[in-house]
Amino acid sequence: MAYSQIKSALVAGAGSIGRRHLSNLRTLGLTRLAACDPHPERLEYVASEFHVECFPTLKAGLQKFQADAVLVCTPPVDHVAQAMQALRAGAHVFIEKPLSDRLEGVEELRDEAAKRGAIVQVGYNLRFHPSIQKLKELVDAAAVGKILWAHVEAGSYLPDWRPWQDYRKSYTARRELGGGILLDGSHEIDYVTWLFGAPQEVACMAGRVSQLEVNVEDCATILLRFPDGTRADVHVDFIQRSYSRYCSLVGPEGKLQWDLLNNSVQIVRPGAQAETTKFKVQINDAYVAELAHFLECVRTGARPRFTLEDAILTLRVTLAARASAEERKWVLLA
Repeated sequence: MAYSQIKSALVAGAGSIGRRHLSNLRTLGLTRLAACDPHPERLEYVASEFHVECFPTLKAGLQKFQADAVLVCTPPVDHVAQAMQALRAGAHVFIEKPLSDRLEGVEELRDEAAKRGAIVQVGYNLRFHPSIQKLKELVDAAAVGKILWAHVEAGSYLPDWRPWQDYRKSYTARRELGGGILLDGSHEIDYVTWLFGAPQEVACMAGRVSQLEVNVEDCATILLRFPDGTRADVHVDFIQRSYSRYCSLVGPEGKLQWDLLNNSVQIVRPGAQAETTKFKVQINDAYVAELAHFLECVRTGARPRFTLEDAILTLRVTLAARASAEERKWVLLA
């Protein structure tokens, strides 16, 4: 396939994130789009809303629609198998986070992509948000010295995530589909590993603490210890009735504060006025930016800035946290 001939994309999964990507692909100039989903009502919606070709299965879509790129937006339990199908059909692949709900198959996927020279990117869109990118710059520049300790939080209310759907039927609420706040909320683990690298040890307390009708953990607090001595605690939940997403990074010369709701990054030093940088962006801008980067890598053959190895690390840490919570012990990663 010539990179300059990328003209079509097939979106596997016509739920909320699949619809967002269909809309953003149109924004980015792709006009030949298709979707597949086993639920007829979802296909009816995207056919009407986006005027795309529709198929009941990924296999049918790959057979009947010439897809240069496939976006895997199905429940996590299906991600690796469907990504492998797409690769073997000759497509480049964008996989929604998390990469999977298990480690089995991820290395084979990585090897298959490398063998075929295919681009594979996983959808951790926060890495494309300008405010997080600014935070990364400040950490790398040691703006308040080496970070000693980080507190990270993300909380919201699952029934509000997809108001058009009964939350009990969502994959997030169901363990058998790869749900739970640890996997679905792994954005925080991902950007923490981007900031500080691979942790050495993981401990976690997680479980169902609310009255929501789910069979997964709805609340988790993760402790991470990094080889250079940095510590981090990461709290994620889908039980907070008001949305929160922020972090504080403490160094010997002050602290860095990031707040997604305010689109801001602050440098706070003792005895000085806080230095605040505000960003005029919408959350969808990060989704558009991650797809634009994926399509540019497909077009040029360039290596993505955030690789499949990065997503595998995030998955390893996430699953280690789940194992720690279940076994009630620290888990050594390296």
